[in-house]
Amino acid sequence: MTLFLISMFIVVVLILIEIPVAFAFGIGAVLFAFTTGNNISFLIPHGFKTASGFALLALPLFIFAGLLMAEGGISERLLNFVNSLVGRIKGGLGAVTVLTCALFGAISGSSSAAIAAVGQIMIPRMVREGYPEGHATALVACSSVLALLIPPSIPMIVFSITGGLSVGAAFLSTIIPGILLTLLYCALNIWFLRDNPNIKVDPPLPFKQAAKSVAKTGYNAAFALLMPLIILGAIYSGIATPTEAAAIAVIYAIPVGLFIYKGMSLSNLGSVTVRAVTMTGSIMAVLFFLFIMSRAMILEQVPRDLALALLEISDNKYVLLFLINILLLLIGMIVDDISGSVLAAIIFLPIINQLGIDPIHFAAVVGVNLGLGNVSPPCAPMLYMAGGVGKLSLDRYLKPTLKFLCFGHLPMVFLVTFVPELSLFLPKLLLGY
Repeated sequence: MTLFLISMFIVVVLILIEIPVAFAFGIGAVLFAFTTGNNISFLIPHGFKTASGFALLALPLFIFAGLLMAEGGISERLLNFVNSLVGRIKGGLGAVTVLTCALFGAISGSSSAAIAAVGQIMIPRMVREGYPEGHATALVACSSVLALLIPPSIPMIVFSITGGLSVGAAFLSTIIPGILLTLLYCALNIWFLRDNPNIKVDPPLPFKQAAKSVAKTGYNAAFALLMPLIILGAIYSGIATPTEAAAIAVIYAIPVGLFIYKGMSLSNLGSVTVRAVTMTGSIMAVLFFLFIMSRAMILEQVPRDLALALLEISDNKYVLLFLINILLLLIGMIVDDISGSVLAAIIFLPIINQLGIDPIHFAAVVGVNLGLGNVSPPCAPMLYMAGGVGKLSLDRYLKPTLKFLCFGHLPMVFLVTFVPELSLFLPKLLLGY
């Protein structure tokens, strides 16, 4: 246990001094394996075998599909459609941003893709309409983590595979929390801006004209809106596995981007493919070393020791859930969502099973909590990425970010943790879980 904590401390230090995450976990995994006396020649094949599993093919395919949709003009059409619905009320443009991030999450499953696709369009647009720069950047950062909750969620795929759980059930567990958090962010955005005199709002349209605008933008965005329905319909109808659905998403996205929306050319397709490969490679390198570390941790009985340590503090499962939430938040503050989901499955699932807590309920807890951690300093990868897109220093958007987190995301963490039915209702209803 002590050697594991030392190894994790070294990993954190390496990440904080801006060593690439894959290298940081690689050094940590190798160090932990050697100091515990485990044969690295046994652990490496385990890492390769786990990382090359069929189910994990969904990860690069969803990444590729998300990038294709962003490049193919999908995000812009989604924005126009949502804007026609709520864009003509004060704070409506912010609500457009939140809803579009949620929709884009349902397409790509990636927070970073949502920031790149939506943030580049919406942050400058909100600033032009009188929104404070810090507020606009914070809203995109916080809304991006909705991609962790609205299926298909890449971290949920990784968590399920690592923990041996149903991917479909894990997907369903985060839908209601994701929808509630989307509505909460929309409401908070309007509330925070209620007294701001600088916000420009277009005058309301007559009902007939407004309905015509919604119909037109909805028609233009039809293929974009159809994609998540195809993906999720294929998964939950049993027609396709998540991996096969991801392949369908890629096959669907290419002709839509090339021939229907024409936002992408054949040369763009090549560059998007390279970006997808690069992103996938960096993620898979992290997962490979995490799988090595996880095997060494199991051999050294680290999860059991941690479970015993927590049970010595209290035998009340709600107290322990509260403590686990704090640890999850710390993990999310340090590492990215995918790495965090693997660590959560490795470290905490044995404890959760011992406490008699439903692992699918815990999957939702992990998704919501890691999202909170990903936009909470010190590391906060999504927070800094949004700042890069908005071209703002952290001090300019930290305060509005904390307001959104304290009044929006943090209450949702407590709701999901202590009201299990929020996450278990849909898996029970649709899958008979």
